[in-house]
Amino acid sequence: MNGITARLRSFLEAQEEALLAPYATLSRYATRRHPLQPTNPQEDFRTQFARDRDRILHARAFRRLKHKTQVYVPHTADHPRTRLTHTLEVAQLARTIARALGLNEDLTEAVALGHDLGHTPFGHSGEKVLARILAGKEPSCPLPTTVVAEVGTFKHNYHSLRVVDLLEQRYPTPGLNLTDQVREGILKHTSWRADLPFPLPDREGLNLQRPCHLEGQVVALADEIAQQTHDLEDGLANEAVSLAEVEQLALVAKAIPILGDAYRGERSAFRRAAALQRTLIHLLVTDAVYHTARELQALTAGYGLGDRASWQSFWQSDPREVVGFSPAMQPLFAELKGFIYQFIINHQEVNLQDHRAHLVLTGLFRAYYTNPLTLPPYVLLRFSEVSGRPYLRDLPHGQAHQEVATYYHPDPRFVRILVDHLAGMSDRFALSEFETLYHPTVGSW
Repeated sequence: MNGITARLRSFLEAQEEALLAPYATLSRYATRRHPLQPTNPQEDFRTQFARDRDRILHARAFRRLKHKTQVYVPHTADHPRTRLTHTLEVAQLARTIARALGLNEDLTEAVALGHDLGHTPFGHSGEKVLARILAGKEPSCPLPTTVVAEVGTFKHNYHSLRVVDLLEQRYPTPGLNLTDQVREGILKHTSWRADLPFPLPDREGLNLQRPCHLEGQVVALADEIAQQTHDLEDGLANEAVSLAEVEQLALVAKAIPILGDAYRGERSAFRRAAALQRTLIHLLVTDAVYHTARELQALTAGYGLGDRASWQSFWQSDPREVVGFSPAMQPLFAELKGFIYQFIINHQEVNLQDHRAHLVLTGLFRAYYTNPLTLPPYVLLRFSEVSGRPYLRDLPHGQAHQEVATYYHPDPRFVRILVDHLAGMSDRFALSEFETLYHPTVGSW
């Protein structure tokens, strides 16, 4: 074979050491909550972070993203972004930025692919409904004050961790047993608080008191870039805004001269919108790469960080938010974001979706909470396992109602399990369950 041999994990780790920037996160230092099952070193072709990426890709929660709303309802047309296509766009942008900065692409990709696993059906509106129910602020779903005091809140990045640490069941230990570095990046892809009252299964390894590693910071920025640019394109496609209105934005005004006469002379509005979107992405990514590189260079010079060991020591003692836009780009991006919120996120079609999310999720919660026998067996079995109570369907006839009143309704673990169940649903499944419970037909029976 002319000396060609398989590239084992040891080779890939040595490549990382040689090729990645001194501030990158190396996979050889990855840590996990549980040891992996033994692997033959001669058959191990993946770094620790590449293994995490693959575990996420094979997770059921990842597959369900294809039927979860990003902004526009995905099951009414073929082309609006879904939570899955959004995730793939974030991964693509994050890999590009990470590669340009010499960061660990495997870690970046794993975080990007896992960052939205905890998202609810119906996008952020579903997230708000579940948080409102848990806070005891939803009149149609009243909870005992003692439960509200203990059950905690809902936030999708925290729930993403609950998914990968507890709810996925593919391995001998609960969850996907991801590395701490991937878990930390998933949590910190959006705002977090060390004291947020959310029942994380395991807080170890998350470094809750400090900024994320650079790869995680890249994913957080890529998430913002992808979200604003694809929401703009989807808004144009749905005629929530016009191209003429979009062209008044300062960032767009910077993009049009780059496109030149080819843009001005293009008769197809679709191709003009596509050209505009990719140029906006180019401007934002390029600005982020060069600004972050300058920030890293300033830290290197200012603190004498000449090698990997000095960077590692610095990052342990004084981590920083480094990845971001330049001061010149920040107001342009803020204007774009405000425009999208005002004219696209706040559009009638999206608000109809918000109303539907409230109607469906409160209706489902109320039905399941009132009569848990409407729940699937695996949900009831989960409560039986965590509470030690008998499986509800095993009780003699007539005893279930008293069991629910005495042991289910006062227990915050039951409410959290209901929220786990609702958050995991796709839009399509949630709508189907709602129809079955509230608008039954012969076919649904």
